[in-house]
Amino acid sequence: MGQQTEVPRRVRLNRERVLEAAVTLADEIGIDALSMRRLAQELGVVPMALYKHVADKEDLLDGMVEDIVREIDPPALDTGWQDAIRRRVLSARSALQRHRWARQAIESRIKPTPAVLEYQDSFAGIFLAGGFTPDLAHHVMHALGGRMWGFTQELFDGSANPKADAQPLASPDAQAELFAHMAALYPNIVTIARATPHDNDSVVGRGCDDQFEFEFALDLLLDGFEQLHRRGWTSAR
Repeated sequence: MGQQTEVPRRVRLNRERVLEAAVTLADEIGIDALSMRRLAQELGVVPMALYKHVADKEDLLDGMVEDIVREIDPPALDTGWQDAIRRRVLSARSALQRHRWARQAIESRIKPTPAVLEYQDSFAGIFLAGGFTPDLAHHVMHALGGRMWGFTQELFDGSANPKADAQPLASPDAQAELFAHMAALYPNIVTIARATPHDNDSVVGRGCDDQFEFEFALDLLLDGFEQLHRRGWTSAR
């Protein structure tokens, strides 16, 4: 008898498996290149098979956001409000750095998903448990804004020029010439740029340590919130 070739068994699909594969694929190719057809190819199924588990691409993105939010560490119960908020924010930042497409997906959601609402509710709960009035908690969450999710629209992030990050570093001579030109036109920017050691791999923009800048601003906000809390601040005029 001839030797029979074993046919590999197809992985049984469910929503969890589809979302896991979508997250992995987005990590590789980005959110813009992700499509139902491309995901189906990755899973070895026809595109219609995916629609048994996700309604459409928007539902797929909702589920992917849910998965990413659940990667964020739960609230710390053994510490004060300030440390608890800081830990959660930095955990969110780590999650979004693992999945660079997640910020775009979160910002594009029209309706918050259950995991997003739970995450926001946990923040409100930390502030309220720390003695903040609902009024103050409301305003400090607005002040945190996107930093709650681990990102900010940075001052020098090159967002006005999407191709900036793709440009190669200039030669040392060219950089020196550009720096001299900048110093003549924009002396104040050059003054502050010279004040701090720089990181050429920064995502904030060449020359800035994005993690340091993020934590600096986060701590500044948290210290300010604590001062308002101690003063019994209210928005009533």
